[in-house]
Amino acid sequence: MTSVSSIGAAARAVLLAASPPEKAALSRALAERYRAGDLAANWDTALPLRPARPARPELLPPSQMPKRGRAGSERSRIALLHALAHIELNAIDLAWDAAGRFGGAMPAAFTADWISVGDDEARHFLLLSDRLAAFGAAYGDLPAHDGLWEAAMATSNDLAARLAVVPQVLEARGLDVSPATIARLRAAGDDASADVVQTIYQDEIGHVAIGNRWFRRLCESAGKPPPDHFRSLVRQHFKGRVKPPFNDSARAQAGLTIDYYVGLDRH
Repeated sequence: MTSVSSIGAAARAVLLAASPPEKAALSRALAERYRAGDLAANWDTALPLRPARPARPELLPPSQMPKRGRAGSERSRIALLHALAHIELNAIDLAWDAAGRFGGAMPAAFTADWISVGDDEARHFLLLSDRLAAFGAAYGDLPAHDGLWEAAMATSNDLAARLAVVPQVLEARGLDVSPATIARLRAAGDDASADVVQTIYQDEIGHVAIGNRWFRRLCESAGKPPPDHFRSLVRQHFKGRVKPPFNDSARAQAGLTIDYYVGLDRH
């Protein structure tokens, strides 16, 4: 890691870390170095098209993923925690890819925001890994899907599309489903897991807000109404439907008001 001296090189190093625990630890350490002013504002390092991944878990198409159940049994809670860990692992890469791919053309605050998000996502992954270990399980024990990185590849040349799809569709989905997940975990007596998901939920409101704020700035610079441009980009770049029910209050806290996603559930 001592050879990593710039923001671009840091993003590449995180993306190419194949071991999930090492990726999370590296994300946290490089975020700390960035905050200390120890990474040069240089983006001349080429980023990989895909992040490195371990041999496990097996990656399946989303349509082939087994059903998880509703968190009542220990087995279903392990499956839930594993799925969340997979999302957070991908989110580490998505955050650093945003900083490394788009940061050079944006104000310094953009890079600071996305490196901060990468730090949060790494912390989330480690919290979920600890909960899996408490059940005698580990990330990689179950299959996972590759849909999250497909969204990154589809938006690799368009920052507005990336900000529309990743934080404001994919992460916003977590705002919709987390309250019910937390309630089911508490009903099952698993307060420790519920507390982790609660922490993630609160942080993700802030992540969606970061995406929304930068998306609005891009739209203002281009003279485009943010809700209209958002819906247009989602229809172009997001496969599938933006599914209800929506957590309108949490979305509104993040700036993602109803006029952004009205009608997209019929897309």
